[in-house]
Parts: sequence; C-alpha cells; structure tokens
Amino acid sequence: MNQKLLVRAVAAVFAAAVLLGATYMAGTRHPMADAPEASGADASETTATAASENRVDAKTGRKVLYWHDPMVPNQHFDKPGKSPFMDMQLEPVFADEGGASGIKVDSSLQQNLGIRYATVRRQDTAEGFDAIGTTQFDESMADVVQSRVTGYIDRLYANAPMQRIARGAPIASLFVPDWLAPQEEYLALKRGGMDDGLLAASRVRMRALSIPDGLIASLDRTGKVQTHLTLFAREAGVVTELNVRDGAMVSPGQTLAKVGGLSKLWLIVEIPESLALQVRPGMTVDATFAGDASQHFSGHIREILPGISTGTRTLQARLEIDNSALKLTPGMLMRVRVSGSKPVSRLLVPSEAVITTGKRSIVIVRNSDGGLQPVQITVANDRGDDTEVVSGLTEGQQVVASGQFLIDSEASLKSVLPKLEGSAK
Repeated sequence: MNQKLLVRAVAAVFAAAVLLGATYMAGTRHPMADAPEASGADASETTATAASENRVDAKTGRKVLYWHDPMVPNQHFDKPGKSPFMDMQLEPVFADEGGASGIKVDSSLQQNLGIRYATVRRQDTAEGFDAIGTTQFDESMADVVQSRVTGYIDRLYANAPMQRIARGAPIASLFVPDWLAPQEEYLALKRGGMDDGLLAASRVRMRALSIPDGLIASLDRTGKVQTHLTLFAREAGVVTELNVRDGAMVSPGQTLAKVGGLSKLWLIVEIPESLALQVRPGMTVDATFAGDASQHFSGHIREILPGISTGTRTLQARLEIDNSALKLTPGMLMRVRVSGSKPVSRLLVPSEAVITTGKRSIVIVRNSDGGLQPVQITVANDRGDDTEVVSGLTEGQQVVASGQFLIDSEASLKSVLPKLEGSAK
C-alpha cells in the first residue's frame, strides 16, 4: 500500500515539473513574437551598416562599394550573387576605381590602346569660319545693248548666248529706213545754199531721230546717205542674253543682248544659319578653287543679302573678286575662309578629343592622380582641327585625344558616366 502511494507521489511531482516547464517556454516565446516591428527594422539596419563597412574582397583585399551587372550598370546590389538580368555572376565595383578620381588604366594597357593626351590651351585666333561660295557675273558691270530706233536686224554678229566677245566687237547691224528722209532733206538744203540756221535745224532733227554725230559728220563731209547702224560691245565678256535673230524687227528701248564682264566677278558665299550673326560687311575673304588650291582670290564682304534660303538654310554674302587673268568663270564652286580683323583669345582642344553624343559633348580628362574622368563641356565652333570650348575645362588640363571611345565605354561600365548624368541634372 505504501509503495503505491510513493509511486503516485513521484508521478504527481513529475507532472507538475512538466507543466511548469511548458508554462515557462510559452511565456518566453510570446514576448519575442509581440516585439515592436521597429526593433526588428533597427536590427536589420544595424546589420546592413556593419556589412557595408566590412565589404572587402577576399581575393584582392580592396573595399567594395557594391556589386552590379556590367550590362545593367545602374542597378546596384549589396552582396555578390547571380545577376537577375543575365546568366552571369555580379561584378564588384571597388572604391578606388570610380567616383571623383575616375577610372584607372594601366600604363601598359594605355600603350596597347594607343591612348594619346593633348593639353587644353588658350590661343589668339582670328574670328572666322569656313564656307562655300559660287562665282557669278557682276551685274553692276553688265552691258545692256538696246536699240534707240525702229529698224531691222541686217546682220547679227553674236550668234548664241555664252559666246565670248571682245571689247568694241560688233553685236548687230541695224537697217533704219526712217533715217533716209532727214538725211536727204539735209543734203538738199546744203545743195540749195540755204543759210546756216536751216542747216542747224536739220541737224537737230537728225539727232532727235538718234542719228549719231559721227554719222552726221560723215554725211556732211561725203554727201552720202547712211541707213545702217552697228551696235558694239562696250566691255569684254560673255553674251549672257540674246533676244533677237537675223531679220527681226526692233523698236526703241528693246534689249537686243546683254554682255556680262569677266574681269571682275561676284562671289556669293553661303553662310550657315547658325553663323549668320557672326558675319559682317568688311570681313576678309580668302577663296580657293578646288581645281587649283594654290590660286587664292581675296576680297572683302561688300554686303549681306537679306533673307535665309528655305532650301539650304543659309544666308548669302556678296563680294567682288578680281579676275583680270580670266582664270575663273561664273558658276565655279569655291572654298571660302571668312576672317575677322581682330584676333580673339579662345580655349581650344583637338576636335578628335570631343565625344559628341547628340545630347551633350564629353571629353576624357586626365586627373592629377592619373585617373581618367569624363567631363561634360560646352563647345562653340570648330577652328580648323581644334574645337573652341566655352565651359567645362580650364587651360593646362590634359584630355585624351585618341582611344577615348574605349575609355568612355569602360567608364560607362564602371558607372562613372551615370554619376556624371546625375550631376548634370
């Protein structure tokens, strides 16, 4: 009996112990589950901060800023692993290869890539630009051959347009029947012994009918009536217009032909619309012909023609050039350099150093620590092989003149250019 009571007492104590242990475990788990969410967030942030401070590459011992997929460089990751974009591992970006110091390129690699450097320099250059021009007839020298009488083309010496003609050469011979009667009247008065007053009045009448004084003097001297008039070219040049043919009737004021001179030509310079505000009358022009670049033709802009061509978006400037040697003909295409009179100090870099993306212009600058950093610049016009820089660079800086596209690509992979874009915004 006593043995049974002892077994029951032991069992009761064991059950009480089990119940007490279960109550304790339940009490410790519920407070952890009911803890505030903020405490969990603080713990996570503390863990992430500690992990960020301890990002050191085990192989190189270099501090890691973040990991990224080189194909999507703007997406950053806090730990290594497989890229969610490509079937490849994420690559680390180290603290000493990007940022303000740019990217580092080994000297041997620079030599293999053929990287050259150029120094940003300030230079006094004459204000000017290159353009294209064409030669034209000087309309101010055009010789217009007109008839002052009613008559008929007896003989046409100029047969076709663009025919060369010498100064003083005949253009056309006119038969003028209206000249016959006044000349016969004058000869009758002279043979009749009329006084000088009637003869003078008869001469005035002949002049009113456009009979030249030379023909009247010949009539007075020889007594022979002349009914033909020959028209001559007053300047040497080319027949640019021919409006009559043999046997045609002409009337007073009618233009028979037009002769354009060749000793002086107009040069019409086509100025791009973007440079329209830079051109002024009086600027010096040096022109060369593509067929012979050694021959230079110079002059000064005489006037700026109003209006912009809707087809070419150019402004036209006109000047006069000397062609006394007759080496040029109208319609020739000329390479033109338009220059100002006073030189202006400008900041220049080689044009090959500038990377133009369409939205901005970039150069790769070599920093004092040897890092290569993309820098956004503002450019103006090209000056031969150089480009004028308005802002973004200072005199004495070194820029990459060749191989910069490879560096630009590498800089993009290293996320240097995304930082540049962020700062530009």
